[in-house]
Amino acid sequence: MLSRTADCLYWMGRYTERAENTARMLDVTYQTSLLPQPKELITERWKKIISDSHLESLFEKKYKSYNKSNILKFMMFDETNPSSIVSCLTFARANARVIRGRITSEVWETQNSTWLGIIKFKPSQYANDPSSFLEWVKYRSHLFRGVTYGTMLADDSLHFMEIGANLERADNTARILNLQYHQIARISSKVKSLGLADNFNGDFFDFYHWVAILRSVSAFEIYRQIYSEQITPVKIIELLVFNAQLPRSLTSCLSNLIKLMSQMKNPKFKEIGHLIQKMQHNLKTANHEELPNQLEEFLKFFLEEVNNVADEFSKGFLIPLNS
Repeated sequence: MLSRTADCLYWMGRYTERAENTARMLDVTYQTSLLPQPKELITERWKKIISDSHLESLFEKKYKSYNKSNILKFMMFDETNPSSIVSCLTFARANARVIRGRITSEVWETQNSTWLGIIKFKPSQYANDPSSFLEWVKYRSHLFRGVTYGTMLADDSLHFMEIGANLERADNTARILNLQYHQIARISSKVKSLGLADNFNGDFFDFYHWVAILRSVSAFEIYRQIYSEQITPVKIIELLVFNAQLPRSLTSCLSNLIKLMSQMKNPKFKEIGHLIQKMQHNLKTANHEELPNQLEEFLKFFLEEVNNVADEFSKGFLIPLNS
């Protein structure tokens, strides 16, 4: 397979997944911002989305304030932001157009109709309540995934798309967990420091934030199926990090990548597979009970390793970024 073809397949899968995960991250932030809490803490939560995405300089060129409306417009509709939902879906469609001969007509039509469908959404209408737009993005991503698995051959073309999607999913699950998990702890601490604890229902606050984390990765109902007890941080980490049966867990993403690498014939895939197996070993040997206290450091290292795998994959099979 030509590097250009592999590159387009990989990035089509990755950009589509990124659009969905960005929608998930914005949705959980919006939902939790509706809970009773000091306004300054809500602003801090929205700003964290930009800082975690390393988009501060780009954002500040266009907007003076880190408020909800500006961040939603920037992350949903701003075409100058390469990580916005509109940009991701545009890039996914552009890659699909280049390699139409390697994908089925159903896959192309799904990507193209998604891109055309963005036009009906006017940014000004969704700056205050983005729910319907974000749900539409998630639905289109689900549709793309179903059409892809339902119509394409299980060959190298599909494998390159899956590799891109699973790398992006692992990265985003780690980011969502890190963003929301530690934000809850910081907000609870800040509430106490501001002397608001007496007027603040901590149990209510924590419960709905934990639920928001689970819903952001479509895991709330699964959590209820597996654990009958109360929602707790330890169990959430156990599910999103270690449960191999949950599609968006870190362990599941790594297992999928190892399987995909083993199906490719090029020796370079084996080398990259060893890197992923090392990551998987680190997950298996992690202390489940101590991890909540070390989660930020653990996820930071995991994200560095995911980026390293993506870099090695890019060097071995894709078009160099500076070409």
